[in-house]
Amino acid sequence: MKIALIGYGKMGKAIETIAIAKGHEIVLRVNSQNLLEKKHLQEAEADVAIEFTGPETAYTNILKCFEANVPVVCGSTGWLEKLPALKAVCLEKHQAFLYASNFSVGVNIFFEINKRLAELMAGQNQYDVMMEEIHHTQKKDAPSGTAITLAEQIMDKVHRKTQWVNAETIKSAELPILSKRIDPAPGTHIITYTSDIDDITITHTAHSREGFASGAVIAAEWLKDKKGIFGMKDVLSL
Repeated sequence: MKIALIGYGKMGKAIETIAIAKGHEIVLRVNSQNLLEKKHLQEAEADVAIEFTGPETAYTNILKCFEANVPVVCGSTGWLEKLPALKAVCLEKHQAFLYASNFSVGVNIFFEINKRLAELMAGQNQYDVMMEEIHHTQKKDAPSGTAITLAEQIMDKVHRKTQWVNAETIKSAELPILSKRIDPAPGTHIITYTSDIDDITITHTAHSREGFASGAVIAAEWLKDKKGIFGMKDVLSL
């Protein structure tokens, strides 16, 4: 499979290592000094693009992939207010798009555990809930996309929480997300339900970027030759 890497930082290089080890070919590498153009994708004859840049460039990059008729796997966060518009373009142009706030197989299983626990805690009003997320200092957004996904899952079940805030709070309707940036942490997410009697905590800790990178390659393999809008839940049949 011919892969275009849009974003060639630490994550892009980790994806490259895993993709090559699996027998794939990297036909295009795009970084901040080598901005993406439609012709680059066409000339490279990419089967799929993997997009890991940032909130400033992700939306435009994905549109250029659609223009070049290249399926795109995206892991960029911080731009999701534009996601509904992007999905509409994808469907209109009969393209393929797969977005995940986190490509780790373990994290996606953690998402399912989080949803189930939230469902169980929905009627247990004696418990409050909060979240902590820890990432390396180079991470551009806070809270992380993974933390936002987890918070939205909780609020979908625990209706006494109506919005998340990226700070400590005393408002009962707010779900606090405490963001910490500590090197070299690749990513930890901790969800705690607290009552006067006990605590219930679930935690996912990433040991390296390899899990994220491996999941992105698995997603790209799965997306090739498909049309539509997908997520890791589709890839992993969760």
